[in-house]
Amino acid sequence: MTRLCTSSCFLAKARRGGQKEIRLQVIDWQGIVKKHGPLIWQTAYRLLGNHADAADCFQETFVSALQFSRRQRVRNFSALLTRLATARAIDRLRQRLHQPLSNAEDADWVAIPSANPGPVQQAHQHELAAKLRKALAQLPPQEAQVFCLRYLNNMSYRQIAKQLGIKTNAAGVLLHRARAKLREYFAYSPDESQKDEVKV
Repeated sequence: MTRLCTSSCFLAKARRGGQKEIRLQVIDWQGIVKKHGPLIWQTAYRLLGNHADAADCFQETFVSALQFSRRQRVRNFSALLTRLATARAIDRLRQRLHQPLSNAEDADWVAIPSANPGPVQQAHQHELAAKLRKALAQLPPQEAQVFCLRYLNNMSYRQIAKQLGIKTNAAGVLLHRARAKLREYFAYSPDESQKDEVKV
């Protein structure tokens, strides 16, 4: 059975016992997108709350992964793709801060999880989600990444540290700083009713 090759290949030189060895890494991108695509889409959509931005972020994530795989060997595609998706989504949130607001809000109304909440509850949830996205965009990049990886992807401190290449304690410190800044951001909310509902 002949299969269309949609793989990316590169040559890498490695030294073992003084000998040069040429290794060939073949990556089945179709399989990787099929396996990890739903997680990456979920990560991007949770942060961005909008299909168009999530689709762009999804594509940018896989393009970045392709470029990364050409430079060095990838041992854990799930971790790499999640990290890239989180970083790209946070970048898009930062871009939104610098764009003028439009009458039509960026978030999709279908994005609000509900068990048939009323229009007031939907509007309130929509406002809270938009405010959280805006607050995350104002955090330093590493703090925003740690917060998203912990609370949106349910990663442990160890997993976050490994993924970001930092110590476990540093991940805890960054998460603490992010939570403190988000708490402060929501404490100064002009809408007092939001203070009680947002638990960071």
